Amino acid sequence: MSFTRRHLLGIEPLHPSEIVTLLDLADDYAEATRRGERHGQALRGLTQINMFFENSTRTQASFEIAGKRLGAEVMNMAMQASSVKKGETLIDTALTLNAMRPDLLVVRHPHSGAVNLLAEKVNCAVLNAGDGRHEHPTQALLDALTIRRAKGRLHRLTVAICGDIAHSRVARSNLILLGKMENRVRLVGPPTLMPAQVAELGVEVTDDMAEGLRDADVVMMLRLQKERMDGAFIPSEREYYHRFGLDAAKLAHAKPDAIVMHPGPMNRGVEIDGTLADDINRSVIQEQVEMGVAVRMAAMDLLVRNLRAA
Repeated sequence: MSFTRRHLLGIEPLHPSEIVTLLDLADDYAEATRRGERHGQALRGLTQINMFFENSTRTQASFEIAGKRLGAEVMNMAMQASSVKKGETLIDTALTLNAMRPDLLVVRHPHSGAVNLLAEKVNCAVLNAGDGRHEHPTQALLDALTIRRAKGRLHRLTVAICGDIAHSRVARSNLILLGKMENRVRLVGPPTLMPAQVAELGVEVTDDMAEGLRDADVVMMLRLQKERMDGAFIPSEREYYHRFGLDAAKLAHAKPDAIVMHPGPMNRGVEIDGTLADDINRSVIQEQVEMGVAVRMAAMDLLVRNLRAA
């Protein structure tokens, strides 16, 4: 199997063959789970620490379930009440944790690059669960697995990513992954929610939903990242939904078999119509949640194999 990484810090360093290797293993885990089979003990006897400096429900729960299904001892650290709040530096925290000799460290942090810094200071495998506006690699991988299972392939598709691109680490990781796999990517949203150097990303950009969704195979909606906004980026949520919220009329511009995605949590009636989000014929949002556990199992399994080999 082609996956030689010690850590999973982002999509950018990964070779397409490594992405395929991880997705293939995740696919096996997903199918085994659906058959009700007991999973192997890939992480048996190992310790997994989840450190979330930002609030999270889906991602933290997904990593916890993934670790436990593979036999790991899982500890969730409440970083909001930790020594970091008392003035301890990130490096001191890393050194303290390293002294406990964990095998896997899952980290979410509000500052870009913080997870990479931690990875330089510890001896265990580190997984990036989202850092600032930088990357969220396992989200992009679970999105890729969901697309591949729904469309039968992960190349030469037209994917429209719509909404708050500027503040989204999910968008960045997906842009990188979809580009590596030779897909046509369109970014759709108001100019105020586009990155400053968007013209350098090598993708199509538009503020017209009809144009952006035309003949799309995949429509990926993004949440308004209000916690990362400093100022007024949209006139109002009502106006935003009117122009950029996904409803049946806008989706009609995409291909008839186009799938609808959303990384969650969803704001119904802001970025997506609630009825459409629940449409079992078009929406794969629940499948994304399911694939999240499988992808995180695969990622930890592969990293531990490399850890043991080293």
